[in-house]
Amino acid sequence: MEALSPTARALLALEVLQDNPGVSAERLARRLGVTDRAVRRYVGLLREAGIPIESTTGRYGGYRLGRGTRLPPVMLSADEALGLVMAALEGRRGAADTADPVGSAIGKITRLLPSSIADSVAAIRQVITAQTGLVSAAPDPETTATLVRACEAGRRVRITYRLREERVMEVDPWAVAVWRGRWYLLAWSHTSDARRVFRVDRVSTAVLLDEKFDRPEDLDPIAAIEEQMSTGWRYHVEVVVDAPLDAVGQWLPRSLGRLEPIDNGRTRLVGSTDEPFWYARHLTALEAPYRIISPPELRAAAHDLAQRLIQAASDAHS
Repeated sequence: MEALSPTARALLALEVLQDNPGVSAERLARRLGVTDRAVRRYVGLLREAGIPIESTTGRYGGYRLGRGTRLPPVMLSADEALGLVMAALEGRRGAADTADPVGSAIGKITRLLPSSIADSVAAIRQVITAQTGLVSAAPDPETTATLVRACEAGRRVRITYRLREERVMEVDPWAVAVWRGRWYLLAWSHTSDARRVFRVDRVSTAVLLDEKFDRPEDLDPIAAIEEQMSTGWRYHVEVVVDAPLDAVGQWLPRSLGRLEPIDNGRTRLVGSTDEPFWYARHLTALEAPYRIISPPELRAAAHDLAQRLIQAASDAHS
């Protein structure tokens, strides 16, 4: 069991007592992942909070909630429930998994909610996540739920998207995913007639339309988002690596660009960037010789980085 705070363990103890009246100290200790002695401390925390817990000693002794104990129901608004699920998904990869402790807790909360809210919560739990620990603006929960439901139903959506100005467009929503701490919508834009990635926090409205669509087969939303995010920047990048595609794919993040197999077992990396030095640093992960074909700015950044590394190594022996 991963590390839990004393409060979290006390709440877990309360859940066990509710589900298992008369549970023994030994069994409760195993469930909490603590010693028998520590169990008494968590039971004491619950008693201090005003929850009557009875205990009996002996071979068949154990703990149970006092007779007539009724715990107050959890009352959450729609925004609170959806926001809770979204925060859990952003902070924990397993939050969508019912076998995960956080995922299990969300499932219990969902069962207490009105069906209209519960449906939105269930929809948001289906998103795919790729975490990097970054924090970003939170999208509107209801808008997010609408987009996820549209993905599941294969229905087109009319969205209002904010960039420098608001723009209305119709899209086929393929997937909603959390990547690098932000919520994204991967979709086919009928306005642009191309695949696009939209930040969900910039979608101000989302309206389900009657038109249906089929999502591409074998779609990997995270891979598609990473590839899409690697294009459209200031400097066009081309790098040739003296190694096969499978090996290069293991060394470099997909966000750097698209990999193409070429002659003699080599691989071409095609992408774009606004930050050549940042890009050059990632290329140092390559475990094979490589040549930067373009742009000149990336070659200059790689040269600068090489000089820094040489200087660092020289200083170490001075």
